[in-house]
Amino acid sequence: MASTQDAWYISLLGLAEHFRTSNPPDIKSCIQCLQAVFNFKPPQRVEARTHLQLGNILLTHTKNIDLARTHLEQSWCLSQTINGFDDVKFEAASVLAELFEQQGQPTHSKPILRKAIELSQHSVYWHCRLIFQLAQIHATEREYEVASSLLGVGVDYAQISNAAYTRVLFLLSRVMLLLIDKKIQEVLPLLNQAGHLVETWAGSPHQKEYLKVFYFVLQVCHYLMAGQVKSVKPCLKQLQQSIQTIMAPTWPDDDAVCGGAGGAGESFVWLSRQQLYVLVYLVTVMHSAQAGYMDKAHKYTEKALAQIDKLTSSEEVVESAGSSAGGSGARGGAALAWRLRMALLEHAALCRLVAGGKAHALHEIARAAHLLSSAPNAHTAAAHTPQLHCLLGLYAMSMNCMDAAEAQFHTAIHMSQERDLWMFAKLNLAIVYLRGRRDNELAQLMEQVRPEALPAYAHGLRAASYYVLGLQAFFQARYNEAKRYLRETLKMANAEDLNRLTSCSLVLLGHIFLSINNSRESMNMVTPAMQLASKIPDVHVQLWASAILKDLYRLAGDTDRENEAYQMHCNFSQALLKDHFQATQMPQHALVQWTSGPPPALPPPPPGSLPS
Repeated sequence: MASTQDAWYISLLGLAEHFRTSNPPDIKSCIQCLQAVFNFKPPQRVEARTHLQLGNILLTHTKNIDLARTHLEQSWCLSQTINGFDDVKFEAASVLAELFEQQGQPTHSKPILRKAIELSQHSVYWHCRLIFQLAQIHATEREYEVASSLLGVGVDYAQISNAAYTRVLFLLSRVMLLLIDKKIQEVLPLLNQAGHLVETWAGSPHQKEYLKVFYFVLQVCHYLMAGQVKSVKPCLKQLQQSIQTIMAPTWPDDDAVCGGAGGAGESFVWLSRQQLYVLVYLVTVMHSAQAGYMDKAHKYTEKALAQIDKLTSSEEVVESAGSSAGGSGARGGAALAWRLRMALLEHAALCRLVAGGKAHALHEIARAAHLLSSAPNAHTAAAHTPQLHCLLGLYAMSMNCMDAAEAQFHTAIHMSQERDLWMFAKLNLAIVYLRGRRDNELAQLMEQVRPEALPAYAHGLRAASYYVLGLQAFFQARYNEAKRYLRETLKMANAEDLNRLTSCSLVLLGHIFLSINNSRESMNMVTPAMQLASKIPDVHVQLWASAILKDLYRLAGDTDRENEAYQMHCNFSQALLKDHFQATQMPQHALVQWTSGPPPALPPPPPGSLPS
């Protein structure tokens, strides 16, 4: 009788796999076959595996999440007591924990993963994978110290297990978390340690190149977080060279890279080749935006968005083909693509605002607001919403909607948990107060964002703070003090090629020298300001500089050049007025009134089109 029963459930399992791999897959029949297996009271191993298969298939191909969770829980419960049943046991724990996290119940995920980590110490692959997963959940919950500690455990375990490649992955992942948590003093020794391990790598050359990309991405982000645009250039160049190597047609696929001599314990990649390619585009856009190369930033943004479209379409094909592993890789890939797209749109909007394209900027902000509705989870949406409010504040400032700008910056400050964004919003709010002559509120605000109150690593923000202090002194006709602050900005901006801050400081110094009747010094400031603003391009600085040039040439009695500067000023002014009017006519302009809840319902902007 037992052999007949065995034949029945084995036949049912075979039939279920046939239906799953059919073209097109017959998922309903597959599920029915798997459910029928339980009628024959199969051995505990078969029962546990079948529950896992059902859970994965229900997750991937249906919306019956509750039933999927029940099967996964049964598989995890049954398999814990079976020796040597690692793949089923730990996959059930991993998929179940991921499901709870997706449902906004990470407190249910953590004990499952902790138990699985405890049981998996003999299995290098599963132990490392489960540590990575639990650290990711703690990081998502902003429990960075716990996540960092777990990754530290991973570093030590991988070293003991002779998994050298995975050890460096754990180390670099820990550096990444410390960067996110702004623990800059702790970052440098670990980053140097990782750099030494990568440089002296004696294993697979493919693994070395892959680790180099991860390492250089973190190096570049470390510099860019500080606003050190000049210092980052050698690292960025090396990163771009490494990604070209990895993207070459002769380069093996990710499975070949991570499945090397180290065995299963080395079977990890941080991101796929295609994802790394987009990420390198993104950090290049970030560098171009900070350095003040707006056209370059726009060009790379368009290329990166096209790559994301290719990436998501290929992942959709893979996911629709079906997978017994539950499709977690595809879901993770979609979430990453969403984050990359959002970051690119945010930078695109910022660059458009600098270049004087308010209608274009509003279009990009609206695309980002529309994208919020499809965020992978509530945490991700909450992390990006303050940045959108900050962008809307900058847009409202450029449109002279000062009340709306103030409301947007207050919203960003109230919602944000990121200190750098909080400081950036406050510096811009200070300019709103300056323009409104609200001296008392400005004085209170400036105490919080004075250069000495800002973190030592925040080079760019400190330089910007000196500029705002200079602007404040200029508005109050304290010209010597203003010059002192602006020279500090210039020194810091020139040291790191912060071109936009340099051009703004030069034109303001030119205005100050004009105000104290020093035409020669004014001309010495305004001329390079105009040249730099044209290179960026920054239409607002060009408008300001052309107005000063017009006055300088009038004072010098140079009528021809005065008329030339006047015509230039008129051209910039008319272009900005036309763009201003175009932006006010767009339905998306209503976003400046959005300060709570999800973004208001607006016509979704076409993904490729821009206002002319």
